[in-house]
Amino acid sequence: MTSPLYQPPVTLPRLNVSSEATVIIRRARVSDIPRLYEMINYYALRGDMLPKTLDQLYNRVRSFNVAEADGEVVGSAALNITWADLAEVVSLTVHPDFQGRGLGRHLVEPLFDEARELGIPTIFALTLQVGFFSRLGFREVPKLRLPHKIWQDCNTCFKQDRCDEVAMVREIPSERA
Repeated sequence: MTSPLYQPPVTLPRLNVSSEATVIIRRARVSDIPRLYEMINYYALRGDMLPKTLDQLYNRVRSFNVAEADGEVVGSAALNITWADLAEVVSLTVHPDFQGRGLGRHLVEPLFDEARELGIPTIFALTLQVGFFSRLGFREVPKLRLPHKIWQDCNTCFKQDRCDEVAMVREIPSERA
């Protein structure tokens, strides 16, 4: 039997903030985890991304940036370090009421700087949003180019035999370049 702690929502809760509110991008806090859980698993149930448990989110809270409008989290993105030279953009979400305002870009671009500061030369995404990531400088590659991702996550993923995601990479120039 599944624990009620891990029952993702079928629909997103209504926001108590206007979609016209000013949005800031900041590091996630522990208090943001319930909303991150709702949003990520909402999109996971639609087949747009992989689900996350509360445990996974609390353990990775320091990896997340969030978009906040009038005190409410309306988007997220995280950088997951995969290997010494590789990191993944994960859990990119924007609440439907806030889509079309460039929040996805504003959530992902700080991850480029973070990768650069960490000395990670390549970031990747497994995505269904090829156009979005292309506009951010990513290019498509064969999934086999990402062996560490395959060893760590893909072998146990429920989508393994029918994965519809596209592998995309972006090189991160060093500060010296």
